[in-house]
Amino acid sequence: MKENLPIIYISILLGLLLIVAILLFRQIIKSRRTESRFSKLQNKLQSQKGTAQEYYELAGIYLDKKLFVQAIQLLQRGLKSDEEIEPENKALMYNALGFAYFSQEQYDIAIRNYKEAIKLYPEYTIALNNLGNVYEKKQLITQAFECYKKTLEFDPKNTVATKRVQSLEKRLVAN
Repeated sequence: MKENLPIIYISILLGLLLIVAILLFRQIIKSRRTESRFSKLQNKLQSQKGTAQEYYELAGIYLDKKLFVQAIQLLQRGLKSDEEIEPENKALMYNALGFAYFSQEQYDIAIRNYKEAIKLYPEYTIALNNLGNVYEKKQLITQAFECYKKTLEFDPKNTVATKRVQSLEKRLVAN
């Protein structure tokens, strides 16, 4: 048994290295795909007018890169595009705008965009959660609590809203 121990250790080490190599390779492929799409969209939208979908997609990449000002500009251009945008898709764009403003600590503008998203798509639980979060940042506990409760009306299993409701209930009772 003792003479097999080094072989077992080396086998385990090689197995772990193989797993890490596979994960690393997948991440590289994903990054290259994203950068390729980023480059194509950026080149297209600099030279010609794009669709709302293209503006949203490029803005999403900018948001991932934490380039919020550029994302805001693209989302606004997408919302102003001439094409007819479905209300749910428009809500996605307003939610992304809200997130970009929230990330820059421009909470009032974020609230306005989240509310616009919810107006277009009332059962949009992500926007409701985001609105609750920004209300919490502004110490508007009652409004935050109401947003999370509304989220649970549409999605009773929403873990974020459930945790936040429980936490905020304790704070509201303490006051």
